[in-house]
Amino acid sequence: MQNIKSIWVLGIGGVGGYFGGRIAYALNDINDGRQIYFIARGQHLQKIQETGLSLQRNDETFICPPALASENMAGFPAPDLCLLCVKSYDLEDAVQSLSKYISDNTIIIPLLNGLDIYQRVRKIMDKGMVLPACVYITSYVEKPGKVVQNGPDGRVVLGWDPQFPSFDPCNLLAFSQEMGLDLNWSPNPYPSIWEKYLLVGSFALVTAASGMSFGEALNDSEGKANLTGIMKEIIELGQKQGIDLKMDLIENTFTFMSRFPYDARSSYQRDLEQGRGKNEGDIFGATIIRMGKELGVPTPITEKMIQRIEDLHPLA
Repeated sequence: MQNIKSIWVLGIGGVGGYFGGRIAYALNDINDGRQIYFIARGQHLQKIQETGLSLQRNDETFICPPALASENMAGFPAPDLCLLCVKSYDLEDAVQSLSKYISDNTIIIPLLNGLDIYQRVRKIMDKGMVLPACVYITSYVEKPGKVVQNGPDGRVVLGWDPQFPSFDPCNLLAFSQEMGLDLNWSPNPYPSIWEKYLLVGSFALVTAASGMSFGEALNDSEGKANLTGIMKEIIELGQKQGIDLKMDLIENTFTFMSRFPYDARSSYQRDLEQGRGKNEGDIFGATIIRMGKELGVPTPITEKMIQRIEDLHPLA
C-alpha cells in the first residue's frame, strides 16, 4: 500500500482550495513531515504565498498555508497523491505538465465536472493510478487568496482505475479520514459520476440561461420544468449506455439541492456572468446534444437552454 507523504493540489479554485485547504490545515496541526504543495497562478497564487490560503467554511475561517505554492511544479518533491482540480478546458495542458513528475505509484484523483474525464486523462498519461471520481460541493474563489465553501461539506465518490483493479485503497481512505475529508469508495463509481453530471449539468444550464440562483430555479415553475426536462434527457442518455439511472433520481436530486444555500450559483454561470473568455459550456450543453445525436435521444430542453445562453452571452 502506498504511503502518502507528498500531496499536490493542481488548481486552487473552489474545489482545489477546499480540499487542499482542509489538508493543509490538518497537516499544519499534525506536523509530522507530510507536506502539501499548491499549484496556482496569478494574484491568487501571490496572496497564498504571502499569507496562506484563507478558507471560509460557512461561518468559520481557517488560514491554510501549504508547504509551498508555485506556478511551477518542478521544485516540488514527487507526489504520492495528486488532486487534479483544474477546469475541464485546462485539463489536457495540466495533465501534460503533471505527467513529467509522477511515478507508477502516484495516486491521481481528478475532481472535475464531466463524464469522460478519466478517458481524457488516460489519453495523455500512461503512468500513475487515475481514480475515476466525482465531487459534490458548493465553493468558489471570493477574491485572491480566499475560497468560500457554503452548504454541506464536500463529498467525493471514487473507485478503481480500470488499469489497476488490484489497487488497495485502505491507505488513501485512512488518510482522507485523518484529514477530515468525506471520501466514499465505490466498486463502480460511474453511476455516481452520471448522477453528479445530471445534477451539475441541469442546474448549470438552467441557471446560466435564466440568471437565477439554485434556489430560485427550484422555486420557479418554468425553471423547475426545465431542470426536470434536462434531467430526463441525461437519464435516457445514461440508460442507452448501460448506466442504471432511475427516474426517482430527479426528485432525489431536488431534495439534495434544497439543502444548498438559496443564492448558490454554478461556476459555469459565474464564468459567463463575469465575461471570462473560457467556460465549461462544452462539457454541459454541447456534450448532451452531441451524445443525443449519437444515441438517437432527443434533447429539446438542453437545446433550448443553449440557445438562451447564446442569446444572453453571444461571446460565450
